[in-house]
Amino acid sequence: MNNTPIPSADRPEAAEETGDSPIGPVHFEAAPAPRESELSGAEVISHFVKHLPMGPGVYRMLDREGEVLYVGKARSLKKRVTSYTRLQGQPNRIMRMILATASMEFVTTNTETEALLLEANLIKRLRPRFNVLLRDDKSFPYILVTGDHEAPALVKHRGARRRKGSYFGPFASAGAVNRTINALQKAFLIRNCTDSFYANRTRPCLLHQIKRCAAPCTGEISLDDYAGLVAEAKSFLSGKSQLIKTELARQMESAAENLDYEQAAVYRDRLAALSHVQSHQGINPQSVEEADVFAIHQEGGQSCIQVFFFRTGQNWGNHAHFPKADKSMDEREVLQSFLTQFYDDKPCPRLVLLSHDVEERELLSLALSERSGHRVEVAVPKRGEKKELADYAAKNAREALGRRLAETSSQTRLLKGVGEVFGLDAPPRRIEVYDNSHIMGTNAVGCMIVAGREGFAKAHYRKFNIKSEDLTPGDDYGMMREVMTRRFSRLLKEHGEERPSAAKSERPAQAGDTPEATADVEENDSAAIPAWPDLVFIDGGLGQLNAAREILKELGIEDVPLVGIAKGPDRDAGREKFFMPGKDSFMLPERDPVLYFVQRLRDEAHRFAIGTHRARRKKDIAKSPLDEIAGIGPTRKRALLRHFGTAKAVSKAGIEDLMAVPGISEAVAKLIYDHFHE
Repeated sequence: MNNTPIPSADRPEAAEETGDSPIGPVHFEAAPAPRESELSGAEVISHFVKHLPMGPGVYRMLDREGEVLYVGKARSLKKRVTSYTRLQGQPNRIMRMILATASMEFVTTNTETEALLLEANLIKRLRPRFNVLLRDDKSFPYILVTGDHEAPALVKHRGARRRKGSYFGPFASAGAVNRTINALQKAFLIRNCTDSFYANRTRPCLLHQIKRCAAPCTGEISLDDYAGLVAEAKSFLSGKSQLIKTELARQMESAAENLDYEQAAVYRDRLAALSHVQSHQGINPQSVEEADVFAIHQEGGQSCIQVFFFRTGQNWGNHAHFPKADKSMDEREVLQSFLTQFYDDKPCPRLVLLSHDVEERELLSLALSERSGHRVEVAVPKRGEKKELADYAAKNAREALGRRLAETSSQTRLLKGVGEVFGLDAPPRRIEVYDNSHIMGTNAVGCMIVAGREGFAKAHYRKFNIKSEDLTPGDDYGMMREVMTRRFSRLLKEHGEERPSAAKSERPAQAGDTPEATADVEENDSAAIPAWPDLVFIDGGLGQLNAAREILKELGIEDVPLVGIAKGPDRDAGREKFFMPGKDSFMLPERDPVLYFVQRLRDEAHRFAIGTHRARRKKDIAKSPLDEIAGIGPTRKRALLRHFGTAKAVSKAGIEDLMAVPGISEAVAKLIYDHFHE
């Protein structure tokens, strides 16, 4: 077999992968690949075992196309990989993985801890089919009290923490951050505007009028007094909420005794706002200062992991994750793999509480400590308040998974109904909906949303900025033609070999397959969203449908079902008319669940298209005429605006006036002048 060779340190791809490693330089161990063309997976693996070291490292199993099937780490590479050289006694998942393996790659590390960190990094980047995978891996939001301005602001922050200031969190969702910021504004009157907005105020804004900002921008409060409010907010976010509330209550009573009822009312409102924040935090433990609590529940072949964030003794929310994992994996396996990936790019607290013990808990603790730069304890509480927190998280995990299973069951029934209504051979696994958005032809965009067995698949959504200059502004048919041409031309190029409907696709039988293993493969494959759609909805009537149909016919695609959705008389929801090639138009009963489902799909396409259009329009509005001049970058642009005030003033300036700006030479000044005086 002519397999892909194992990377060595002097290969470019090896150097690139070394750079991505969270542990610094690593050594790629080379081994000869077997040359026989008909070896089974176990025989291929046995060839690599002969050349492996006994030390720790990470291994990758690849199929015949070079796709990574699995990434694993081992204390001893030789011992671990040897276990894959026999099929007897292996679970179905491992058996399928071994049979599909055509080559392997290895990375040796200095310690098993480094191997664990590198494994998590590679799993998140390569997303192998047989590993536990995080489906929702976005970063969590924080509250930032800025530290680079004379009047600090209270803002939401997500991503790398580069800006100077104090960070508080993480919070479970952006909604939780927004609610908390709103309440903190009422309690501490801290601004949340941008620094440029602050610098250009000549009178207080609306937030000051509704008593949610002290307005330091116009001197309504001195900077020293404002700094006191900021200090109180930081103390509250740091867990000293009771001290702050006690002090506010004392000041309220003092103001009332002095008959200053207006000021007493201000303190009263601030106290109410703080109580509102705490009432929305749910449980607030007394003995846990900083911790993340993880609990897992499995049911129906799916897993749910619930994570609660506790910081400074306060509950900052919870989030449910549904990792992709083989149904044969138990709760401990899924939880351990999830944890290493979860903290790959997130700060870790000093205490991590688990509902289930994991096999390598001590190793996980060492790895998280090494990554975080401080000691991290990973514990499974047995009694007391910490056990109550873990049980509470487990209850939430159980309830969240129950809701998801109910939604999945409902979604399955709806997809079956969609298949029956629109004449499909099987329930669709991938539905695409297309819509356009523009204002009089300006900032035109086309959008595609995708839905499958687990609801909306937002990772598959796509935006299309309309690029054609030959289109008449507002030509919806022309825009649809461009969108469909670009979408399906690329689909043919990247996934042309997968054109048969995924609902009918079959996997060739392989040597050593068992009926159980084959059934598992079919079930796991059906859970994924295929590249090709089983049904396409076009938002529009017969005209848009024919435009899309013509494009697909030109591309040689005639096996994708198309449906046009026309709004009903007076644009009433529930009276939509459906168009399909070769059939008469029809309507569905007003209370038909399939009609409600299609309306949800169409509304989601509207939302996505309009949001994309507004974002593009906002970006265009913010553009400056100076952006169109070649050779004028951010530095020169700032210098010109600082000197002249506006882009309009720049356009009216003469060459000598332009040359007076620092950094503007005679050649650049002439370039600017010529741009505005062509």
